Formats: sequence, structure tokens, C-alpha cells
Amino acid sequence: DEIDKTTVKGSQFQKPYLEFSGACEGCGETPHVKLMTQLFGERLVIANATGCSSIWGGSNPSFPYTVNSKGEGPAWANSLFEDNAEFGFGMRKAFKQRRDYLANQVEDTLADKEVLMSEDLRAALNQYLVMRKENMHDLLLPRGRSIYHQIMEKLVPLLEKEKDTHAKIKNLYELEDMFGRSSFWIVGGDGWAYDIGYGGLDHVIASEEHVNILVLDTEMYSNTGGQASKATPKGAMAKFAESGKLTAKKDMGQLAMTYKNVYVASICVHVNPQQAVRAFIEADAYPGPSIILSYTPCISQGFPMAESIQHCQMAVDSGYWPLYRYNPEAAANGNNPFQLDSRKIKGDLFKFLAKENRFAAVMRRDPKHAQELDDRLQEQVVQKNHLLQVLNKEDLEGQFHKLVEGLSDAKSTADMVTVLYGSETGNAEEQAKNLMQDIRARGLKAQVSSLDDFDFEELPNQKIVILVVSTCGLGEFPANSKQTWLKLQSQDLPMSWLSGTKFAVFGLGDSTYS
Repeated sequence: DEIDKTTVKGSQFQKPYLEFSGACEGCGETPHVKLMTQLFGERLVIANATGCSSIWGGSNPSFPYTVNSKGEGPAWANSLFEDNAEFGFGMRKAFKQRRDYLANQVEDTLADKEVLMSEDLRAALNQYLVMRKENMHDLLLPRGRSIYHQIMEKLVPLLEKEKDTHAKIKNLYELEDMFGRSSFWIVGGDGWAYDIGYGGLDHVIASEEHVNILVLDTEMYSNTGGQASKATPKGAMAKFAESGKLTAKKDMGQLAMTYKNVYVASICVHVNPQQAVRAFIEADAYPGPSIILSYTPCISQGFPMAESIQHCQMAVDSGYWPLYRYNPEAAANGNNPFQLDSRKIKGDLFKFLAKENRFAAVMRRDPKHAQELDDRLQEQVVQKNHLLQVLNKEDLEGQFHKLVEGLSDAKSTADMVTVLYGSETGNAEEQAKNLMQDIRARGLKAQVSSLDDFDFEELPNQKIVILVVSTCGLGEFPANSKQTWLKLQSQDLPMSWLSGTKFAVFGLGDSTYS
């Protein structure tokens, strides 16, 4: 309880409620589900679509989900491809109905003068009722714990102590599990989410219900032998697409964002674990539907799974899998709801594709045809990332018009304060973003980016640069700042290269380093 689970380091001190899954070695699905259980495990409810995640997640007689010393842990159930979204949606609706009933019972008990109770119990029940009556969504406490869960921990021993004083208090005691707020997650692969179950999934995200969706995207029907799905990218070989898939991958993220009231995130825990933690926390706290799309490499993609982390890094760097978050609540505060967390394409898409047998096999069979498909895929990747860059701009409407007119960028950097950070666990990133908000509050323009995502050649054009950099490991540079540091040490840079730039540096350390 004393450890902040909203950071990468803090989340990994939490008990994992997923153990010994029996999934394939190097499976990309289990790390994402394990992280989800570490963040919400004691109050987690999972509706799991049939697929890989239901096989390693619930094949009799093994069951990888576990409980803590209090007997708390994930409640897990499996449904079919065609109705899992509706299945999970119904579970959430039933829970809401029971909580509404509980609120009515609490109100009736407090109003009944014949019901005698301690002042502590009355105060705790009133606190709960105020939260419910004002329709306040779950406020996360500083260390990432649910405020409803905290109220429940206060109420349960009081109700147990006084349950025999009146039948109405005993009734509340029997409903004790409803005082907390469960975290409902509909989980499944891309075969379910993009194909067979898409109608139900679309129905859920079009609602205003507080329910979360985690899509474990392997870009094929992994569990049944690697058949092509609508998540399979153009040019990839899969069953039913032996010559390479001719059509583009469905963009689930953009489809969800069109509703304007859906929290959407694209993550990969192997590449940016802090962004993944934040996406899970924000989705759980958001008072409406949310969907998280996670890049989960699979052995059927045809590369050594021992290289998963490096391979995922190539996928993000090449723009193949962009990382972003879309939070509609930001728009209510006048901010851009879209945040692109992987801002710069800095890798070679063709090198990434060549490492996967599903693309390389098409190249060996028909090089000319494969080249045509891969060229189209690269064009789509560039177009998608260009669009995401536009969405990430503060002046969204103005940038759209500039895009239509064919101009690359309309924003002047002459009076802009540029805040750049190097961060491994997210602390320096958070400080940099807080600094940016402080600068803007003083009427100045400011932008923030990781060092490696910022265009190195643009540094001399910045008038004011503030660097916020932490250390990691044994005094190493954070991964998202190493390339910039190496470039700054280049002997080819003239001494006057940054002569027109004013800069300041904030170095963040840790008192525990010796």
C-alpha cells in the first residue's frame, strides 16, 4: 500500500495475479495481462473471448490466475468469439444495477431513525452515498488505489461489528462487496475484436458504460493456426492469404476515436512500459468506455521470440506500431485529447519486415509482388503517422487546414520554449510535462518531447531549450535520450552549432544510488 503502483517500478512491486500461464515461450499477450493484474488484480473482473488468452488463461485443470492473502483476486469467465463483448457488457450492467440497489439501501438505512449505529459507521456510509449521489467516478488516490476500495476497507469492519444491531445493517453487510468498485475488462485477440466479435465490440464502445476493453493484437488467428484476420497487415503471408494479404489492416484506434467519448490507447509494454501503465490507469479511471490496443508479438509471425523486446522496438521506431493515447476528458479542460507517445519515425520499415517470415516468405516466393505490397504498406504507415502527427498538434483545426493545403508545419518556434526529457521510468517525463504546463500558465508557448523523438537538426532553431534528464541502472542514460547524446558528441558538429540557443539542464537522480 505504501508503494506507488502508477510507476513502472512501483507496479512491479505489486503481486502478479497471473502465474504459470503455459503460453508459448516469448508470448506477447501474457506480459500485458500480467501488468493488468498487478494494477487492478484484487478488484479485477475479466470477460475473456475464446482464443489464445482463454487457452493459456483457463484450460482445465490448470488456471493461472491466483489470489492474495485475503482471498481477493481476478474473477474470470470465458465466452465465445461472437458474443464476448456483449457478455462482458452484461456483467458490467448487472454490477451497476446491484450498486444502484445498494445505494438505495444505504439511503433508506440512514433515513430510518430506528436504526442505531456508531458515528464512524454513519460517517462512512454518508461518504459513500455522497460519492454515488453526485455520480462521481472513481478518483484515483496518489498511489493509484481506488477511493471506492478505500471506503469499502473502512466500512466492512464497521458493518461486521454492528451487523447484529439491526436487520438493515445486516443487509448492508451482506452486500459488502458492492461498496468497492470492480474493474471490468473485456479481453480478447484480434480475431475476436477485429472480425467475428466486432459488431458486439462496436456496440459496447458506442455506449456510455464504464467498461474497458483490452485487445491482444497478434495480427492473425494465432490459436487456430495463423489464419489472416482484418488485423493482418498488407503484404503479410497467413493462411487464406498465401501470396500476401492484399488489403490494409483495419485501424481500430481511429474507428473508436470517431465516437469522441471513448478512451483509446495503443501500447506495447516491451517498448514503453511507463506509457502502458499510464494507459491502463487512465482507462480504468475514465468514466466511460475505453479500448486499449496492445502489440503482442506471436511465434506465428516467424521471428525468434527471444528477440521480442528488440523486435517490438523496431516496430515502434519504424512507425509500424505507433504509441498514443486519446483521452476525451482532456478536451473538457481545453486541451488536445490526443497524445502521440512515439512521435518520430526513426527506423527502417523494410528491415523490420525482413525479420518476419510472414513477409520474407512472400519475398522469396515472388519478389516483385512482395515489393509492391511492401511499398504500399510503407505508404500507408507514412500516411497514418503523418495523420497522427497532425492530431498531436495543439492547434488541431489550423493544422488540418495546413495539411489540406499541403504545408508541412505552420507553427513558428521563434517564441517557443522547448522542454526535452530523458526518462526511463516516467518520473523525468512527468516533471518535464509539469514544467511545460507551468510555462504555459505564464502565457508562453511551450512544447515537450523526449530527446530522441525531437528532430536533432531542429535544435539550433530553438531559442530556449530546457533539458530534464534522469539516470537509470548504474548511472546509464535513459533509452529515449541515448541517440541524442551520441549525436551531440559528434566531432563533425561546429563549436557554434548551438550558439543561438539558450539552455538549462535539470538532472534527476535517486538518493539510494551509492
